[in-house]
Amino acid sequence: MNIGEIARRAGVSRSTVSYALSGKRPVAAGTRKRIQDVIDELGYRPNATARALKEGRTRTIGLVIPPAGNRLTHMQLDFVASVVDAAAAADLDVLLSPSGGHHDRSFERLVSESRVDGVILMEIRLEDARVGRLMQAGLPFVGIGHTMDDQAMCWIDIDYAGLIGHTVRHLADLGHRKVALISRSPELVAAGYGPAIRAREGFAAAVGERGIEGVEVPCGDDARSGQESIEGLLRAHPDLTAVTTVNEAALPGIQRALADAGLTVPSDFSVTGVAGRLWTEDFRPPLTAADVPALEMGEKAVALLVERIAAPQTPPRHILLAPAISLRASTGAAPARRTAGGAARA
Repeated sequence: MNIGEIARRAGVSRSTVSYALSGKRPVAAGTRKRIQDVIDELGYRPNATARALKEGRTRTIGLVIPPAGNRLTHMQLDFVASVVDAAAAADLDVLLSPSGGHHDRSFERLVSESRVDGVILMEIRLEDARVGRLMQAGLPFVGIGHTMDDQAMCWIDIDYAGLIGHTVRHLADLGHRKVALISRSPELVAAGYGPAIRAREGFAAAVGERGIEGVEVPCGDDARSGQESIEGLLRAHPDLTAVTTVNEAALPGIQRALADAGLTVPSDFSVTGVAGRLWTEDFRPPLTAADVPALEMGEKAVALLVERIAAPQTPPRHILLAPAISLRASTGAAPARRTAGGAARA
């Protein structure tokens, strides 16, 4: 039994339950009684980890996000929202801090000035200096994502290599013989951004396994870049019949470019990938994809960090998620091969 279940039964938010238990903020008498009635009924007792966390110095955790572009993607915002919500349920505040480039001073202040009891890192590179800095400082931290040396840190991540491999095999099973991977921006790929690199590895392994032709293109995190990627692919590869992607922000542009080219999804062209549910359901027709459980990942990251703060000497835990591919309407049997002008031929 946990705070979330108490909140559900009492008809309140998790943060309200947390405030009722801690007394950190006032809660209306009627609401407090309703919460207490549920607690009494369930026999709830705060666990040892939560009690240990109350001994922390700041009751604040840091959430570090290196800006990948001019704005956060919807998936990144989902991560932020879930971390903030889960932290409130544990009676913790969240200090949001960017890192990378001219933001590195902000990250260093977070680490060196005892502002937080622990840190959650997002958007991790295969070789990430922030990880080394946190380990040097002895500050508890958890990654949403992981470095190449994944045993040294505590993390939760998506199996991008395995999932992209599954999407390629799905397309091959449908008869597609030439498939493209629309990746992330050239800057992120060059920096060793974990999801992009692992997606590339899974893509290469799957096309080799199935004996089909694969093309990879970088793509900025926006609709215009997605449109330009498809336009360029169709010019260079008129026989291309499907794409898979880890770039959810590019999906609206992918859809627009295919429509402009007179290609209907999925009868003329199939699209799949790994993306947040919002993007998969907004795609037309709905996208066959592995839905990234961003909300669950943020919540689990906070739970892992609470454990690290309470017991920093315990071995780091690793959680690799592989959500099922949801078969929707954006993938279908490969069409007849197209000519350079786009018309189908037998």
